[in-house]
Amino acid sequence: MKKLLLSIVLVFGLATSVYAGGGGDILRVTVMVDNLEYQFNDEKTLSWDTYAYVGYDLNKVYIYSEGEKAKQASSAESENQLVYSRAILPYWDIQIGVGYDKTEEADYTWGVIGIQGLAPYFFETRAVVLIGEDRNIGLRFDAEYEALITQKLILTPSVALAAYTKDNLKMGIGSGISNLTLGARLRYEFKREFAPYIGLEWSKNLGTTNDYTALDEVYATVGFRFWF
Repeated sequence: MKKLLLSIVLVFGLATSVYAGGGGDILRVTVMVDNLEYQFNDEKTLSWDTYAYVGYDLNKVYIYSEGEKAKQASSAESENQLVYSRAILPYWDIQIGVGYDKTEEADYTWGVIGIQGLAPYFFETRAVVLIGEDRNIGLRFDAEYEALITQKLILTPSVALAAYTKDNLKMGIGSGISNLTLGARLRYEFKREFAPYIGLEWSKNLGTTNDYTALDEVYATVGFRFWF
């Protein structure tokens, strides 16, 4: 399954170049570090949430990575995805590819099918269905909204949810709704490409996941958002 999905991504990536060979559709490359922050929680965590893409208006290849490194941990934990993204409606893309999760003790590979775009009332939204090696099915959903207080001062509330159909003790995930995270970050854009921010976040593990790793914590964050 891994080889098949990777082949699909590569084929569509090559097709992107052929599809956009003319008509003024230029190749774009963007790297977005949405969050790079220190979290003042019990673990004193360094966290990141990033993506990069290369492609044209309708066809792109994305790399997503988010994760964290606790102060006392020997290595970072992360969720990573490589997907082909195709525009299907104004402001909406459908995506297919592969995912790779890593913890201190184990790793896991997923097939990824997702959708991302701008929901009504300008909520930036991404939802993916994950298909695991052992037929575990996962759902990850996140959304955020940018509220302009001034042209440079922006408040961004966010929500993230994860759920799975099977337990996986090595990866620390349980069946049912696994985690809910609510946050708000206030940034000041010195330039559009660079903005420091402060924030507040609440994260809670639920169900069997909470049995594996108990978590119910509110903490402050400080970090940077930048892109190029």
